[in-house]
Amino acid sequence: MTDPVRLSKRLIELVGCSRREAELFIEGGWVTVDGVVIDEPQFKVDKQAVALMPGARAEKPEAVTLLLNVPVGMSAEAALQLVSPASLSAEHSAGTRPLKGHFLRQEAISTLQANASGLMVFSQDWKVLRKLTDDRSKIEQEYVVEVDGQMAPHGLNRLNHGLMHKGKELPKVKASWQNETRLRFAMKNPQPGVIAQLCEAVGLKILSMRRIRVGGVSIGKVPEGQWRYMTDKEKF
Repeated sequence: MTDPVRLSKRLIELVGCSRREAELFIEGGWVTVDGVVIDEPQFKVDKQAVALMPGARAEKPEAVTLLLNVPVGMSAEAALQLVSPASLSAEHSAGTRPLKGHFLRQEAISTLQANASGLMVFSQDWKVLRKLTDDRSKIEQEYVVEVDGQMAPHGLNRLNHGLMHKGKELPKVKASWQNETRLRFAMKNPQPGVIAQLCEAVGLKILSMRRIRVGGVSIGKVPEGQWRYMTDKEKF
């Protein structure tokens, strides 16, 4: 009888690599135990079949950005708890393999309007973090807002050209009707509460609102409470 050993130790014995290389192979999702990918170097193995996949690279996994369709009223901290391999959108599960390292050191960026649902962005990629921080005033966000009430005369025109409300100048936005009860708002770096103020200024009450896009990145058909990876082709 032999005692179970760390997966990293077994891999070293198997392929003759260094300890650091073994850890990188495992954390990168290149090692299987009885045919199942295991990405934890400390995982204990006994007589299971351990294998290194063809083309394996001893490199630190690339930083990833996660796009979550968050339910209404959820803080970033609570929303991050929803993100796991089990909540990856089935329609977007092909391609990138979820690894334990993908869920570490994720930072929430580009906060939602109060009482809004929809796209929330988490990233461990410094380039994405810097882009959404340094260029926030240039990046357009889009919300779909369910409203109730009768819009004031020329209300849509007023929204698109700027208006005063309770002595405060509100910004110009791109506003249009999606249908009889839903408005689309597109604006750069919306300040907290500004969409509610805009709607109130033209006689409308918000029933719900959902962010669907930040820059060139859309939440798409991801179900509420689920997430997907941002692809290399997408740009904020």
